[in-house]
Amino acid sequence: MHKVTYSMTASLDGFTTDAGGRFDWSEPDDEVFRVFLDQLRGVDVHLMGRKLYETMLFWETADDVPGLSDAEREWTTIWKALPKVVFSRTLTSVEGNARLATDGIEEEVARLRAAPGDGDIAIGGPELAAQIAGLDLIDEYQLVVAPVLVGGGTPYFAHAGAHRQLELVEARVFEAGSVFLRHRVTP
Repeated sequence: MHKVTYSMTASLDGFTTDAGGRFDWSEPDDEVFRVFLDQLRGVDVHLMGRKLYETMLFWETADDVPGLSDAEREWTTIWKALPKVVFSRTLTSVEGNARLATDGIEEEVARLRAAPGDGDIAIGGPELAAQIAGLDLIDEYQLVVAPVLVGGGTPYFAHAGAHRQLELVEARVFEAGSVFLRHRVTP
């Protein structure tokens, strides 16, 4: 069965964007980018909200961008082929290998969990992740903590739901000071 994972970069004070909506402070160095690329290789479908979908549209045509690294070109190839489900109340169409969610979150996740394959169902975006966590559907949290304080913005996880116990599965410190944490939800 597919596991549902939530992975994002956050500042040390817990935000995915700063108060102005910027996230340029979270641009991964080569070492962190390789972690993201490894994660992407293990994903069967990516769930996202409108904001993240619009941000990630860059990768739909990035193979035409001069100066991309080999890792970025590989990311582009994998990303373009990866099925994506976009949850939005305002979009009427999406591009690339994406579709708008036709059912509620719980129904979409249940259908995707039952689909063939063993790759992850990845969640991108803190607002969607909070909704999915509120339904107790996340199996694993993957967080890159950037060595910066941004003082406010969109929290990595605005979860007002039930208490969840987590088990640390992996921790890595990168040369530039970022830290990768992977926690599994325990029963």
